[in-house]
Formats: sequence, C-alpha cells, structure tokens
Amino acid sequence: MKEKTAGILGGMGPEATIDLMRRILAATEAQDDADHVHCIVDNNPKIPSRIKALIEKTGESPAPCLADMARGLEAWGADFLCIPCNTAHHYYPDVQKAVRIPVLNMIELTAQAAARLVPGGLVGIAASPAVRLTALYDKPCAAHGLRVLYADAANEENLLRVIRQVKAGNTGAEVSAAFGLSLRHLAEQGADVLVVACTELGILDVPDGLRVLDAAQVLAQGVVDMAKGRMPRGC
Repeated sequence: MKEKTAGILGGMGPEATIDLMRRILAATEAQDDADHVHCIVDNNPKIPSRIKALIEKTGESPAPCLADMARGLEAWGADFLCIPCNTAHHYYPDVQKAVRIPVLNMIELTAQAAARLVPGGLVGIAASPAVRLTALYDKPCAAHGLRVLYADAANEENLLRVIRQVKAGNTGAEVSAAFGLSLRHLAEQGADVLVVACTELGILDVPDGLRVLDAAQVLAQGVVDMAKGRMPRGC
C-alpha cells in the first residue's frame, strides 16, 4: 500500500509546528529514512492572530489564510491535512470545505483519547481563553460522555501569559513552573485527566504525578496512523 502524504498547516506558532514534526518522527516505527512519514509543511507565522480575532476581537479572521494554505498543500500533493493549533480548530470547517482531502480533527481525536483514559470522567482543559470562549472541547467531550473543566479566571490568565512567553521564545524553568501551577489547579478541582489543549504549552515540561493528555501527541499519532493506512485513534 502506498503511504499517504501529510500536509501540515503550521506556523501557529512556528516552534509548535516543529514540535509536532519531532513527535511524528518519534511516533513512527522506522528502521531507515524511507519508513518515516512524508510531510509537506507550510510553516506560516504570518497567519492572522487567533488571539486578536477570538479574544481581543480586534484582528481579522484567519479563516481565508488557512483555507488558502490548505488548497496549496493539496496542490503540492498532500493526501490529508492537519492543523497543529487547538484554537485554529475554530476554523476547521473553513479548512475542510476548501479541499477535497480529509483534515484530521485534533479536538475530536483528543476527546476520543480522553474517553478511553477516563470513561465518563472530568477533563481539565489547559488552554488559551479562546478555547473556552469557542467551546471547542465541550461538544466533542460531551459526545463521548465526558465533562469539561476550565481554569478559573486567574489561572486562565496565567496560561495566556505562559503561551505568550513561549511565542516569544521563553521556554525556561520559570515558564514551565508557571504552567505547572495552573495544571495543579485543575487537578485540585477534581479533573481526572488534564488535556494540554495548546500546542505552545505542549513544548513545556509537565510536573510529575499528574495525569496528562497532550493534544499535540494525539495529533502526531493520528498523522502516523493516517499515513500508514490505519484509522487514527490518537494515543
């Protein structure tokens, strides 16, 4: 069977895209170069800001740019697409409508993975406020019998500050520690599993002793499964 080629709508942010590629590499059983997944990557940091569009309400919609990127990746030979940004999945319908090839849905794959880990459980969402405002995880989790918990206002603001730090290239111990505080807050509120629902946050270290499901890792496994002709199931 001919393996499928993955198209990656990247740049949100650029380091998160590189992180996804590392995860795809690590998730692939390979003995030689040819065993790895063929990826076509548009790592475009010029995509209009999701934060400005969805949180600050001052920016233009990223949808047209994302749709153009999707069409370009399809024209370049991608057999399926993925979007390594949780918040950008608010525009998932625009991307899927723009192309004839499948687009993996990281949110749905992560909800499926969480349901396998903690059936009927409470899922703590560590993300930018845009994920809560757009209710990205609410319906997919509910469809799999899961309840969703978001950080309180102070910890949500802390997470946004951490995301901005990562975008500025700061991924040191102090930033990871701040991230860990908000993860522990969600765990203390009773979350059965903590979903890292921002690909920037997935770059940071996670405190020991917490049950964590990283959406970026779920997507990476989905990309490998899709490329190899298996039904994507996440982690």
